[in-house]
Amino acid sequence: MIMSENPQPNSLSAEQALRFYLDAGVDETIGTEPVDRYAVSLASAKAPKAGNGANPALPQAKSRPTRQESAVRHPPETVAASSVAGQSAVASAGAATNLDELRAAVEAFDGCSLKSTAKSTVFADGNPDGRLMVIGEAPGGDEDRQGLPFVGVSGKLLDLMLESIGFTRDTAYITNVIPWRPPGNRKPTPEEVALCVPFLERHVALVQPEVILMVGGLSAKTLLNRTEGITRLRGRWEAVATPDLDTPIPAIATFHPAYLLRSPQQKRLVWRDLLAVKEKLDSAPAS
Repeated sequence: MIMSENPQPNSLSAEQALRFYLDAGVDETIGTEPVDRYAVSLASAKAPKAGNGANPALPQAKSRPTRQESAVRHPPETVAASSVAGQSAVASAGAATNLDELRAAVEAFDGCSLKSTAKSTVFADGNPDGRLMVIGEAPGGDEDRQGLPFVGVSGKLLDLMLESIGFTRDTAYITNVIPWRPPGNRKPTPEEVALCVPFLERHVALVQPEVILMVGGLSAKTLLNRTEGITRLRGRWEAVATPDLDTPIPAIATFHPAYLLRSPQQKRLVWRDLLAVKEKLDSAPAS
């Protein structure tokens, strides 16, 4: 019997199947129900054409928001004001006039349940006066133990990525969307992200970098208020605008180092993104 060298998705466990599709580049679904395309094709051939040119036998896709609609930034007040914890986050973040005060506010905030299961509050690392601000997703186990963002294997790869365009932890500034490690490194819930958004936006406003490198899908979707996956968002210049910023900051998204460790063939795309960052900074005078 000849066995396939690569396992098929239907022979894997649910977790293995999800990992298979993630490694294959699938990062979002386009439907919640399976569609029998053979039955649709047969019905399409027999059904009369609709007057407006639409085929009634085909499932009608929901209209996607335009680029302008999806880019509208909802203030954190509207995201989190429905809860006492959300109101507290907005007030605490807004009261911080410098990074030390913001760090103290994050460490004192008890409204997010992630804090109760984390060992450390992972605030930031690097040079807040640097021209480049790197924003990742959430701390992992190594980050939680050391209290610093991007350490361990993923952190070493990020260091190499930054060094390739002339930056180090002494010249760039690094933080995350979420300052506490989610249990088991699970994906943060929308509610947990919303509670952290006021602190993140205040963080960006206090640092005021020239360029933001958004690392991973959660970072890009949160900062840009978008729903697309990282495969669609990466490699394009966008603008991060927060209530406290006078001028939006140029930002570009790229794959997370943890993803690159599983899918090294994607490093070529990240290299393009890093070169774009270097070109953007080289073309503008240092402030």
